[in-house]
Amino acid sequence: MKPITHAISVQEHSGLLLHSPLEHTPNAINFEDNDSRFTLLESEQKGRALVDSFRDAIITIKPPFCRFTSGNLIALKMFNVKCEADFLTHSLGELSPERQPGGLDSAGEAQKMIEKALREGFHSFEWMHRRIGGEEFPATVLLSRVELNGKVFLQGVLRDITDSKRMESLLYLQSRALEAAANAIVITDSKGAIVWANSAFATYTGYSLEEAIGKNPRLLKSGQHDAKFYQDLWITILAGKVWHGEMINRRKDGTLYNEDLTITPVRGASGTIEHFVAVKQDITLRKQIETRIAEQAALLDKTQDGIVVRDLEGKILFWNKGAESIYGWTSQEAVGRSILEAFRTDQKIFEELNELTIKHGQWEGEVNHLTKDGREITSEVRCTLIRDGQGRPKSILSVNTDITEKKKIEAQFMRAQRMESIGTLAGGIAHDLNNILAPIMMSIDILEAMVQDPQAAGILKCIKISSARGADIVRQVLSFARGMEGERIEIQPKHLLKELEHMIKDTFPKNIRLHFSIPNDLYMILSDPTQVHQILMNLCVNARDAMPNGGDLTIGVENCEFDEHYAAMNRQAKAGHYINISVTDSGTGMPPGLMDKIFEPFFTTKELHKGTGLGLSTVMTIVKSHEGLINVYSEPGKGTTFKVYLPATESSAEVLRTQQVSSPRGKGETILVVDDEVSILTITNRTLQAFGYNILAAVDGAQAVAIYAQFKDTIAAVLTDMMMPIMDGGPTIRALTRINPTVKIIAASGLNTNADVAKLSGTGVRHFLTKPYTAATLLETIRTVLDEA
Repeated sequence: MKPITHAISVQEHSGLLLHSPLEHTPNAINFEDNDSRFTLLESEQKGRALVDSFRDAIITIKPPFCRFTSGNLIALKMFNVKCEADFLTHSLGELSPERQPGGLDSAGEAQKMIEKALREGFHSFEWMHRRIGGEEFPATVLLSRVELNGKVFLQGVLRDITDSKRMESLLYLQSRALEAAANAIVITDSKGAIVWANSAFATYTGYSLEEAIGKNPRLLKSGQHDAKFYQDLWITILAGKVWHGEMINRRKDGTLYNEDLTITPVRGASGTIEHFVAVKQDITLRKQIETRIAEQAALLDKTQDGIVVRDLEGKILFWNKGAESIYGWTSQEAVGRSILEAFRTDQKIFEELNELTIKHGQWEGEVNHLTKDGREITSEVRCTLIRDGQGRPKSILSVNTDITEKKKIEAQFMRAQRMESIGTLAGGIAHDLNNILAPIMMSIDILEAMVQDPQAAGILKCIKISSARGADIVRQVLSFARGMEGERIEIQPKHLLKELEHMIKDTFPKNIRLHFSIPNDLYMILSDPTQVHQILMNLCVNARDAMPNGGDLTIGVENCEFDEHYAAMNRQAKAGHYINISVTDSGTGMPPGLMDKIFEPFFTTKELHKGTGLGLSTVMTIVKSHEGLINVYSEPGKGTTFKVYLPATESSAEVLRTQQVSSPRGKGETILVVDDEVSILTITNRTLQAFGYNILAAVDGAQAVAIYAQFKDTIAAVLTDMMMPIMDGGPTIRALTRINPTVKIIAASGLNTNADVAKLSGTGVRHFLTKPYTAATLLETIRTVLDEA
């Protein structure tokens, strides 16, 4: 049996026999008088109260059968006995299990303990007891030999150590667990000296525990961290807070290793910090893997293709920078999101694609997707099935290439081939028609001189008009087929416009109100007057037909200059001087989808016999042959504007250039420029810097909001595009006005329809610029906005 180190001494409890063997109670003693009897009874009651107040069980047993002769209240509770009378019916053997821990017989061992206590006067040991009801519990036992009136008793002091044994077991398990832990665990005193460490610490560092105990963890210092790093660490833990972070340390052999470190302060009973517990995890391999993964991810981000990994249910697991650029979702937004939501692909298409990829291991094809901002794009998708270590399908890797522009170019090429074929065919037909119409028209002139009958003259006139119309159509066909190679001379456009004004007033319906704007100082152009006249007539006839119930027809012309800024925003334009001829009607307008087709040969929305579909294609051919360009602005119900730009002659431009007023300059104001097109952002920044402005640049709305929040006190105005990935113009404007309700914003877009969006996005929008615009227009607009109150 295990000896008891904390048992109460015999001398300490010698007075306990006041409440001991039953045969020595006052009833068994002859008293000389009542006063003595009362005094003894009173003394016994006080002694019993004292014994019942102890937290240990106090018992007496009588050898050799070890039956209980007394027990205090704690003893009754300990053995789950209801009353003392019931307790006295049991013996020590009855309230013990058959066997003690280790398989020892309880009866035999109990006899040895009793004999030793009787022989030596007292004996302490641990013993497994059994409560009434069967529950076993450990207790420390101190047996003391007591003699009274010649009889021998054993007095016992029992303490239930169930909780302490459980705690010992728990501490033992904790100790074993800490020692067996894969992570290094180190305990230091309040000054940082190591007082304990487990085996993992020795494995990690190469220092034996004997070498480490008493040393400061600075022996692992690598020199990879500055003094502030350690200073911040100590400030944190001395304040009683847990510090967690990563650290680079040096092993005994000099090699460096990475560890994930958590240091926890431990306070003592007084509340002061007495120890620090550090848990260290070697993450060197993990950091190496993370570095390799980061390098691979960086390589993947270099590609323009969108690289996406998703699980078989469609949840996105990886999303590179290329995918961000194509679809507008950031990696943080995309990862964890369904591929159906990110690509906005029809579920049926996704399921078919998934099934084919899993079945064949790969799939290639073209898929139409919608970007985050709602633009429809065409992606060339190459899917590859990824399997796990057991060969089971795990995920799908897809490499997506945005081929939207490529498809447009292909369509344009096909259209050009088709137009070339149509032109060749039309040229041949027109040649034959000219041969047919020539004698008819000559015959009509002869017949008009010969016929006197008014009715016949009327018929001839009708034939003549129809023939002339047919000849005009043939000329348009020939112009389209052969190109515009007419004789080029230097002409003044305002003379052609004056002739056009008279013609329109004489021939157009009176319910069409004509407005002309012709300045005197116009550039000269090098052109075929007939071809320019043809441009103007075709555009005006289209405008007339778009206003069947009348309306306003506005024709204007002005000098303009395409600078590098404008050319960067419009690939068709070249820097230089132009005249701009605009034809605007207040008619029915056109939807966006229709404007992509209006310049195709033979395309028309007019009723049968009311249009050939060659008017605008002829205009486009003439403009291109002059190295000019044409823009169209139209909205349903709001009319249409055609703007034709024809290059001016250098001599006239040079003369007028000297008369122009220079563009307004900045006064050191800071402008925030927001545009996702790098070329536009670059040329805009250069232009504004050259004219005295300070520039802050952002490639999307989210970055713009972050920059504005940081520098709002210095930013004088914001120039923002309306169509951008991640966060487009509308939300950007609203976010900026929430930060500063008085912010001055200039919105810009290649679509006129975005002007209304910009105005609705916030009161901060002071002006709207339609792309492309010149540097002069930009500078004047910014100056105007900045000078506003």
